[in-house]
Amino acid sequence: MNTPDLPSTLVVIALEVEAQGLFAARNIPVLYTGIGKINATMALTRALARYRHDALPLPRVLNLGTAGSRHFARGALVECHDFVQRDMDVRALGFAAGHTPFDDTPARLQFARTFAHLPAGICGSGDSFETGEPRVYCEVVDMEAYALAKVCHIEGAPFACAKYITDGADETAATDWQESLAHAAAAFWQLYERHVAKTPAGTASSGEAS
Repeated sequence: MNTPDLPSTLVVIALEVEAQGLFAARNIPVLYTGIGKINATMALTRALARYRHDALPLPRVLNLGTAGSRHFARGALVECHDFVQRDMDVRALGFAAGHTPFDDTPARLQFARTFAHLPAGICGSGDSFETGEPRVYCEVVDMEAYALAKVCHIEGAPFACAKYITDGADETAATDWQESLAHAAAAFWQLYERHVAKTPAGTASSGEAS
């Protein structure tokens, strides 16, 4: 049985400001990774190593975060279960955009859906705050999810992801992001309380949000 500091569902968020203190107020542990694919990879790999060290089952990893989109409306909560790297570009050597050369991990990582009541979209991660059209097709843009998905793919941990659309990935994205943080945090907590906290790890939640 998992200990309180090694929960069976590991909530992963890039920045504390995206949670607005709502999880801390309920004593729900959260792994804050910092921004970007490298920070996300390091933080989650270290966290899963603690489970391995204590001979515990790996947790269901739940990534909650803010994102931009030109496909979904601002204020939408979207489940992402397909992931690509929007900034991987080795086309000069003959590789397709989004493909990492000589890497056994698929360029597009796909997981089973967890939140059937949410709309679903392809998430493109990159180490840039996207304000234009990504070179790799995706419907949601963020900076960490592909890295987290890859760690889970390699380690064999269940992975789920929900993104709150704060902006249109355009010239006003930075301002829109800041203005939407409180709404995003409220949406994350509602999702967790209704569809995660009462659902055993490793199973899917398909209930409708009210």
